[in-house]
Amino acid sequence: MNARRWIAVAAAFGFLGVALGAFGAHALRSKLSPEMAGVYRVGVEYHLFHALALLCTGLYATLRPGRMLDLAAGCFALGVPLFSGSLYALAVTGNRMLGIITPFGGLLFLAGWILLGVAAWRSAPP
Repeated sequence: MNARRWIAVAAAFGFLGVALGAFGAHALRSKLSPEMAGVYRVGVEYHLFHALALLCTGLYATLRPGRMLDLAAGCFALGVPLFSGSLYALAVTGNRMLGIITPFGGLLFLAGWILLGVAAWRSAPP
């Protein structure tokens, strides 16, 4: 996938992160227990952090395209629905079995950060 597409995916994730954060703060305020509201909030935070990580990775790829950056972006893009999506679903449904999915998203986030760091380390000076 090219850098422009990753930037577009990052923009979509940013939009969704803000929309889901507002939905949680307003529409779900009276429906979630304090514990589940906290779970939902963590999902929103990581969602938005990794939308920004994806945006930065896409922007960096416009300067230094490469497979490592593409893999990093893919990890961030897959991590958001697995990590944050599972937390959203857990908070709304209360089904704790959904928490089994969350660590896989977290591992993808970690892999994305490692791949981004390796890509930066290996890149030739301008």
